[in-house]
Amino acid sequence: METIKWAVNHLPKTEDNQLSIMALDNVTKARTFHRSFPQYTQTPLAKLDNLASFLHLKGLYIKDESYRFGLNAFKVLGGSFAMARYIAQQLGKDVSELPYDVLVSDQLKEEFGQATFFTATDGNHGRGVAWAANKLRQKAVVYMPKGSTQTRLENILKENAIATIEEVNYDECVRMAASAAANTPNGIIVQDTAWDGYEDIPSWIMQGYGTMALEANEQLEEYGCKRPTHIFIQAGVGSLAGAVQGYFANRYPDAPPRVIVVEASEAACLYKGAVAGDGKIRIVDGDMPTIMAGLACGEPNTLSWDILKNHADVFVSAPDWVTRKGMRVCAAPLKGDPQVISGESGAVGLGLLMSIMMMDEYKELRDYLELNEDSQVLCFSTEGDTDPERYKNIVWYGLDK
Repeated sequence: METIKWAVNHLPKTEDNQLSIMALDNVTKARTFHRSFPQYTQTPLAKLDNLASFLHLKGLYIKDESYRFGLNAFKVLGGSFAMARYIAQQLGKDVSELPYDVLVSDQLKEEFGQATFFTATDGNHGRGVAWAANKLRQKAVVYMPKGSTQTRLENILKENAIATIEEVNYDECVRMAASAAANTPNGIIVQDTAWDGYEDIPSWIMQGYGTMALEANEQLEEYGCKRPTHIFIQAGVGSLAGAVQGYFANRYPDAPPRVIVVEASEAACLYKGAVAGDGKIRIVDGDMPTIMAGLACGEPNTLSWDILKNHADVFVSAPDWVTRKGMRVCAAPLKGDPQVISGESGAVGLGLLMSIMMMDEYKELRDYLELNEDSQVLCFSTEGDTDPERYKNIVWYGLDK
């Protein structure tokens, strides 16, 4: 069985200029925007007391994004906020002046016109962009990498978007989307991968993800947990991880939680950067065959990489069996704990936590992280069963994919 690999963060620190992206005021503004949508409800924070006790932890909480806007994943938070901020920028307004009812109005359509939002996705981000564009009466074009499932393609097409599955990997699809946007009148790429010269929209996407972190933080407090001691967060390009890390570093500057960043082993670009130790990004090429499709990204977001270099505790490379374990435990909880329907890219954090707590070969990591009876652990299940057939194959039938 392929093993979990991990690297303590010994990366050289920078001036930490990107942490301000996730300043609390920015995140609050994003949450206010999301609350203006008629479809908005706060997603649940599952409190797994019995599993926490079984793992010898004080508390264990999972943010369940399968309820987000009826889209079964968190990604829409980033795409919708970035699109609103782009429209606001073009009109010389602040995004606070453009709540949902204004964005969908005839007056705004007349004032702004119509843009075409291009993106690359394995499914969840593209579905979120397509949904938001559809609701906001804009256009969307979506490129999906080789290996994307028909189910995820059809979910995007249902939102009146143009979508295709290409014969290249995710990072090549990003380049295709950027090129198409550059050659389309009023075309704009909405991607959480930042590169030199393309940083505004990725930063706005990260702020949109902050809504999820802010909700979780408030829900923890309602449960009587003053702050999490540990956060397990998954990473593809790292935007989500940087957003969650950035929010909690700003929220608890004097006593930040320990953050464990976990990637699919086939696409572990952040982990490879941590192992190299020089602070430069590392890129993973090729097909990246992992069931964690949402994490199959080989080129880091430069903005979030800077945040993670300065604040993350440990970077982990996890094989697919880790997320399969997390999916099954979420689906069949201990009696009295709530069930969480968690998909392949959603359950790897819990699968990693369980492996660290239950398997002797990871005792060194358990000890280093000081995971014990005083630990309050927060995980994020970022998607539900976005590919229902694959979900059943793994959870019901015990298959690998």
